[in-house]
Order: sequence, then structure tokens, then C-alpha cells
Amino acid sequence: MLNTILQHIPVMAKEIIGFLDPKPGAIIVDATIGCGGHAELILERITPGGRLIGIDQDEQALACCRESLKAYADSLFLVNDNFRDLERILGPLGINKIDGIIFDLGVSSLQLDTAERGFSIKYDVPLDMRMSKRNQVSAFDLVNNLSVEELSTILKTYGEERFHARIARAIAEQRKKAPVTTTGELAELVIRAQPPHKFQRLHPATRTFQALRIAVNNELDSFDIALKTAVKFLNPGSRLCVLSYHSLEDRIAKHVIRDFEKQGILKRATKKPVRPFQTELAQNPRSRSAKLRVAEKNENS
Repeated sequence: MLNTILQHIPVMAKEIIGFLDPKPGAIIVDATIGCGGHAELILERITPGGRLIGIDQDEQALACCRESLKAYADSLFLVNDNFRDLERILGPLGINKIDGIIFDLGVSSLQLDTAERGFSIKYDVPLDMRMSKRNQVSAFDLVNNLSVEELSTILKTYGEERFHARIARAIAEQRKKAPVTTTGELAELVIRAQPPHKFQRLHPATRTFQALRIAVNNELDSFDIALKTAVKFLNPGSRLCVLSYHSLEDRIAKHVIRDFEKQGILKRATKKPVRPFQTELAQNPRSRSAKLRVAEKNENS
């Protein structure tokens, strides 16, 4: 666990802290706290007197965070839950307004690097991809039980996979013989279902894995709900930061912020998504696809 904590590098940390501008005594929500990289920088600035509400549906991530942020235990409240239930989470804490919120979306380094979680193509392990063990549906269930049409739709919608129909049919043919049980089996099926590619930057199964992960965890619907709820809780003048890693998440953030801007409730603090500098990309290659959108609650709303 300690090695995981030491290896965790928060993406675009300087930019996020600059936009959030957390002050002593502030109440901030980290809706995807993970191992606490961004949270630690926030806690340094809101103490004394401030509170950070850290939410994560991943039990392993919260254990990591609890260890890494133990020096701030008096100012940190950790919640093992889905951020889509933000209102239900904050209500019992007596919190009606917050001074900022951050969403760091997608799969974390901890999840990718823990082989048995089944998120990464690098390891041949049982199909899982659940961010919370309380989730009853795993990638195994989707791959082996959905119809060809349902699988194809998931791959097209959540993975933007060009060969979605071919891959879905290949999976269906394979499971007639035996269930697809491991990430390695699935990755090999996806490779065989596609025409040969030359000079491809992404592994051929990347989009399939992304699509299944999003479907298993209902990520996009949950984010849409959580983002709209967060706006209601923001104090005037405070900000929300959304750090996304693929176009589907970024599109939701863009549209939600735009809609609230039209209503006069939010104003964009970033006209276009902010991208990592080359120096960060060199230090942390996983930041390469990151996009940061920031919006501020209007004073009169």
C-alpha cells in the first residue's frame, strides 16, 4: 500500500489548486478522492478550521487515502459512496453549502495497477472492473450475458469503438463454447475480431475495456447527476473543477456547464479545456489525455 501511495501523482494539481483557491476554514468536496493527491494539497490550505469531504466508491482507495492523509484526520471526513448521491451524503453532515468541489474522473492509477481488479489490459486476470465490490454486476456478467446487440451498443456508445459489431459477434461466438472469464481472453478476442492495424498507439482492446468499465459502474449517468447536484451546493463565487480523460466525460461537463451558464447560474472560468504542460506529460504520461474544465457560481444565484 505504501508503494502505491508514493507512486500516486495527482494530475494538473497546480492548476486545480489555483482555480479552487481554497482558504482556511473552507468546506471543500473531493468527489473522487482516490489516494488523496489533490486532497492533501487542499487540506494544507483549508486548515485550520476547514473541512474536506472525501468521497469514493472504491473501498481500497479510501483505505489508501486514510493512511496517506492521517495527519489531517481532524479536518477530513471520508465517505464510501457514489458521488451521484452527493445530496444524501452532505445532508446528514449538516452541510448546505460548499466552497468548492473537484471531480477527477475515470479509472485511477491504483485501480489500473492492482492486477486483480481487472481494469488493465496488462494483466490476465478474472474479468471484474467494479469500482465498488457492492456492485453486483461485473464485466464478466456483461460479456457473458448480454445479447450481441446490447454488447455492440455498449462498445459503440461508451467506447466509441469502430468495430463494435464485429467484436460483439466474436464474443458471442466464443461464449457458445465456453464463458469468457479473463481480461486476457477478452483482449485476444478483440484483437482477432479487428482487421490488422499498423502503427496503432492504443492497444486494440482499449476502447472495449473502457466501454465495459463505464457500463459496469454506470459512470456517465452518475457523473451527470453528481455535477448538477454539486452546482446547487456551491456558494456564490466558489468553483467546481472537472478533470476528465475521454470525450464522453468532457462532453457531459461541457454541456452541463453551458446549460447552467445560459440560466445565469454559472460562468466559465476556462473558455476551453486546460491541458497539461509538456513538463507534466514527461513526468506523468497518464496525464496525456486530461482535460480540465472550471466554472464559478455567480454571485447573484
